Amino acid sequence: MEFDKRYALKLQNKVAMVTGAARGIGQSIALRLSQEGAAIVVDYVGKPGTADTTLKAIKSAGGQALAVAADVGNPQQVQALVDETVKNFGHLDILVNNAGIEFKHPFVEFPLEQFQKIISVNLIGPFVCAQIAARQMIQQGTGGRIINISSVHEDLPMPTNAPYCATKGGLRMLTRTIAVELAPHKITVNNIGPGAVFTPIDADVEANKALEDTLMAEIPLGRWGKPEEVASLAAFLASDEAAYCTGSTFFIDGGMLRQSGSL
Repeated sequence: MEFDKRYALKLQNKVAMVTGAARGIGQSIALRLSQEGAAIVVDYVGKPGTADTTLKAIKSAGGQALAVAADVGNPQQVQALVDETVKNFGHLDILVNNAGIEFKHPFVEFPLEQFQKIISVNLIGPFVCAQIAARQMIQQGTGGRIINISSVHEDLPMPTNAPYCATKGGLRMLTRTIAVELAPHKITVNNIGPGAVFTPIDADVEANKALEDTLMAEIPLGRWGKPEEVASLAAFLASDEAAYCTGSTFFIDGGMLRQSGSL
């Protein structure tokens, strides 16, 4: 990966923490924020080495990066994550709450333990990370950016995915509420709401032409979104160019919300 000279280092001297950045959308966001000049702290879960691909891509392009394992739903681990960020880079300016999971079952059969796990990662996680990051940003006194990766499903129902949709709806109101509370500290809080964005986890859909055709029929632009497109929006919201944006969801869905039924 080579540095792309199109980017103007809008985030130079900034430090960004991206949760769930070992792969997929989180990885693309981490790479893009690095290209814009930010030092990156890559949060991940799993075995040591899980985030190596992201780290290698950032460092080989001349960026600064650190990987720290932390369960976003665990306040002690998140505090350690923020402490390690400040210890290594001196401050924290940008938080991207990207980590998320989903399991699909009919509602009447949904296992409670899976519902609780989804809540822990998708809603408690952003709450805990935003709270601890905001404390650090307030202490620094220089403002900050909190960006939550939500989904079109904060508005759009998705049968067999009730807990996931519930967490994204909750994230919408969490974002709106804390945006008001944190505004006096010059901390902005926004959601990004992706639609159908292609990552390796979607290979089964791509392999099923009938299923993929059904999905594409719901999207006016007629194609999958790219993780890099979500990353571009995150880079904008992290920058000074978005200083007057707070408390909103920015959907990036190819028009899906304007046309779709319940997927």
